[in-house]
Amino acid sequence: MITFDALGLDERLIQATNALGYVNPTPIQEQAIPVLLSGTKDLVGLAQTGTGKTAAFGLPLLHLVNEQLKHPQALVVCPTRELCMQIVNEVEGFKKFIPGMFVAAVYGGAPIGQQIRELRRGVQIVVATPGRLIDLIERKAIDLEQIHYVILDEADEMLNMGFQDDIEFILKNTPKREATWLFSATMPPEIRRVSKRYMKDPIEVTVGKMNSANKNIDHQYYITSAQHRYEALKRLIDFNPGIYGIIFTRTKADAQDIAEKLTREGYDIDALHGDLTQQQRDKVMGDFREKTLQLLIATDVAARGIDVQGITHVINYELPDDVEVYTHRSGRTGRAGKTGVCMSIVHVRELGKMRQIQTIVQVPFHKLEIPTGKDVCRKQFYHFMDKLLQLEVNQGDYEAYVPMLEEKFAEMSKEEILKRVAALEFDRFLKYYENAEDLNVREQRRGERTSGERIMVRKDGGGGDRRQFTDTRARKFGGGGGGDYTKLFVNLGTKDGFYKASFLQFILDMSELQKEVLGRIDMKEMNSWIEIDKRVASQMIRSIDGKNYKGRRIRMNEADSRR
Repeated sequence: MITFDALGLDERLIQATNALGYVNPTPIQEQAIPVLLSGTKDLVGLAQTGTGKTAAFGLPLLHLVNEQLKHPQALVVCPTRELCMQIVNEVEGFKKFIPGMFVAAVYGGAPIGQQIRELRRGVQIVVATPGRLIDLIERKAIDLEQIHYVILDEADEMLNMGFQDDIEFILKNTPKREATWLFSATMPPEIRRVSKRYMKDPIEVTVGKMNSANKNIDHQYYITSAQHRYEALKRLIDFNPGIYGIIFTRTKADAQDIAEKLTREGYDIDALHGDLTQQQRDKVMGDFREKTLQLLIATDVAARGIDVQGITHVINYELPDDVEVYTHRSGRTGRAGKTGVCMSIVHVRELGKMRQIQTIVQVPFHKLEIPTGKDVCRKQFYHFMDKLLQLEVNQGDYEAYVPMLEEKFAEMSKEEILKRVAALEFDRFLKYYENAEDLNVREQRRGERTSGERIMVRKDGGGGDRRQFTDTRARKFGGGGGGDYTKLFVNLGTKDGFYKASFLQFILDMSELQKEVLGRIDMKEMNSWIEIDKRVASQMIRSIDGKNYKGRRIRMNEADSRR
């Protein structure tokens, strides 16, 4: 295998990589570094998160930049504060034996005055988030006239976060750059446009398949109903007692709500979302890195740029809409040659999306059963026994207490003592899961019959399978024609944070009905009116009326009733 010595890097950089224990470059480093050392070639590097991209551009930058000149010569732009700090930390390690080289991190959420003073002291490399960098440019606190190298790291993430105009503004304000290096996990059309407009005949280096998932990750999915998502999440956490992971939700409201529920129930968890101040965000991330928190629940936007080692599990509380987002989520685990698990809690109506993700990421997915209550208790019990057997006890610390313990338990058998120890540890689990229901929803196969139901499968106009239900269950689920509607009232509206699409999804998930049974939806600020097939109106009312939404009791009834 090739070593860093063979890539043509400065001897001081080889000394640093040796000190860090790096001997063989990763594929992206092996392919990119020789190209970048010329200092005059543009490059597009496509590789997933965790493949060593920082060293792929960081080492060539340190090789090319002149430490004798005390002004910014290289600019690295990345989407988040966490990634910004991560890049600086890695580059600091690489420049250990180049004493005159300085790197500055500039990002939002920190005092800008302090960052300006650091820039004025003289730095050669600036690592920045787009918003703070533009602020510094407009204040004339940073001079980009002498920038020779611009690196866009996690470029697809920056575009997803709405930074396209910012990126173009930055590229326009670095007129003397000799090379532009763009690193990304994916290549959406927007990236293509940026590369064509601002890069000259870029060399493209691709490591791994586009959108392909890490082969070290076991991809699992569990099918349950919408109202059982939270219970399924708890059960999966309890079934994996050594879990250290991230739970992904679509919205910050869900992230906060689930974190609060799990915290009340005794789990070491906190939420990361856009409503947190930078100070709160730093505290949450600090606690998670130190493993004070066992679980972090986050939205996709809030989690961007997070790089935490040793994550064992990623849980998709809900599937993302975009396959690329699934790849980013799952890529938080299974890093540095370690194995990881990505679990997805899937509603029946999401099975099509699940299959689409599986087809595109090109790795096997395993459909597993949500554990029963007995399974959870058994797993927790075995985990406790393993901990007990592996516990190292310093005999000297407890010798004084042994006679007292022997006297206390003299009339109790070993079996009785063990039972009491187990009860002390597992009483909560045993009581909670004593009558736990089955949370699994069985995936209906073509042609299968269930009691009182006949399924006919036909192709719809779009080429997909569409099931038509007949007999008694058909009427229950609104199949087979009709169109006789009634109007329902519900005390939820736009003030609750709903748009029409999200409200539609909410009521369908709660009631487990199909979109076809609904007619017109009229949303107001304080409440809404829903037209629905008369045959399933009572089912929707039973499913939603009396439930809670963000601490408020939902009231749903027929619009012409008075109660």
